[in-house]
Amino acid sequence: MSAARTASFRRYLMCPPTYFRVTYSINPWMDPAKPVDPALALFQWEDLRDRYRSLGHAVEILQPLPGLPDMVFAANGATVVDGRVFGARFANIERRAEAPAHRDWFLSRGYSHVHDPQHINEGEGDFAVTDSWLLAGKGFRSSPLSHSELQEYFGRPVIGLELTDPHFYHLDTALCVLSGDEIMYHPDAFSPGSRSVLRRLFPDALVATRDDALAFGLNCVSDGRNVLVPAAAKGLLKPLRERGFEPLTVDMSELHKAGGSVKCCTMELRD
Repeated sequence: MSAARTASFRRYLMCPPTYFRVTYSINPWMDPAKPVDPALALFQWEDLRDRYRSLGHAVEILQPLPGLPDMVFAANGATVVDGRVFGARFANIERRAEAPAHRDWFLSRGYSHVHDPQHINEGEGDFAVTDSWLLAGKGFRSSPLSHSELQEYFGRPVIGLELTDPHFYHLDTALCVLSGDEIMYHPDAFSPGSRSVLRRLFPDALVATRDDALAFGLNCVSDGRNVLVPAAAKGLLKPLRERGFEPLTVDMSELHKAGGSVKCCTMELRD
């Protein structure tokens, strides 16, 4: 049993699911024929927001816009490191208007370094920040050309990782940063070469089963101690505790209908 971890203060950006529906399909989880319960989605989102605040973290709110049902997935709108903002450029036309909404929010809050990207990327959906690297997914949504653009902007080494299973269409469905350079991930979501890179860089990573990954268990958020995990990913709870983390289960099942969960709803503001 590892020693208990120490949580660090975080600032998050979230967007209420006011207009959340599944009206189109841009990933394998989305089926417009399956009804969405907007009241339940709001209840689950508010519970997540309140959990963050009860842990002492700050939650900023991005106001949703009509006609953008996926705007609740705030993590996709940008990547913020050291107070610098690398904006998003969405792959699918249904979500493209989200990018300027995020950019306007940052500019209105006084952020002086806000980059409008040239290449397709979907923010923290495909970019994960560790102490040593920026991990960058590709294969379904984000262009590999965005990786060099990201590296030039932040001046940090970028590690490209190829996703091969459409159920894990974003990096944040297949990998989670727990603390520093500690991660957990599902190997089968990645190409053979990317699996080798992950084993080399993170030999002590927590490896998730397919069942836990399909339960959105890797789409979670950690403050260095507390890990907010989708409730159905039960196989991750004991391994996290054994490493000194405190897993806190949350029900985001209504958001799962659009292919998102805890992390998708949460952008970290690394100021």
